[in-house]
Amino acid sequence: MGFPSRRFRSDSFRAKLSTCALLALIVVAMAEEGRAWGPTAHRTVNSSAVDTLPPEIRHFFEANRRILVEHANDPDEWMKKDPYERKRHYLYLDKYGMFPYLDLPHSFKDATFKHGTRRINRDGLLPWHVGEYSLRLTNAFKEQKWEEAKLAAAALGHYVADTRDPLNTTSNYDGQLVAQSGLEARFGATLIDRFQGFMMMRPAPATKIDDPTEYAFQAVLESNTWVNQILLADWRAREGLSSYNDDYYDRFHAAAGYIAARELNNAAHDAGSYWYTAWLNAGRPPLPGR
Repeated sequence: MGFPSRRFRSDSFRAKLSTCALLALIVVAMAEEGRAWGPTAHRTVNSSAVDTLPPEIRHFFEANRRILVEHANDPDEWMKKDPYERKRHYLYLDKYGMFPYLDLPHSFKDATFKHGTRRINRDGLLPWHVGEYSLRLTNAFKEQKWEEAKLAAAALGHYVADTRDPLNTTSNYDGQLVAQSGLEARFGATLIDRFQGFMMMRPAPATKIDDPTEYAFQAVLESNTWVNQILLADWRAREGLSSYNDDYYDRFHAAAGYIAARELNNAAHDAGSYWYTAWLNAGRPPLPGR
């Protein structure tokens, strides 16, 4: 039997390289798709946000709770068709130095002037997009476009909830930089799916927000303070285990479950506050029964 030709070995090597490159792209894509709270979290936030509202607008949102819940994950679906959409769901604060990240101006104009549009887009647009979407809901109320207002409120609730996901505030969002890949799905989705019944939702009543964009920045900064604790809880929960099994999730919930519950409650309060603020800024228009 003869040895394979040099050309055959070369072609085989190239094929293996191509396969490895493709697999790497798939892994990256899967990690990107897993970003942010999972579907259960977003539905929970939008539903609980209705309970924070004052009587003068609660009837409208209560009548449309099902729509708000059903469309709570629309922005994640938009990612599949619009590559730019992904940038609206996160802000890599750690790209701008140390807490409280004073190197990043909160004014979009000042931020792009200082760092350039390309870098700002790359490192995330979340708080600015919350400000823009708050204005979109205000305009829908002002123009009495009720169907548009329902969908805008659902989407706004999604983006607001994203500001309360600690892992949306760091470039190490999936634990991939410290050999803890898959963390985003474990914390933002599986943990909540498993222990939702133990996460009491009692968000504070909605209040008026003076500056929607700045409020979103403060939410992102607050949630960012939990990043290291979540990473440590995940690492310790896996110690001595060969997989992310029931024992792992019991440990992870004991150490980090309260963080998820706290941030989901904060997100529901914030979402209700943004809805209420949009209505106030629209001039308090009379809302229909449905």
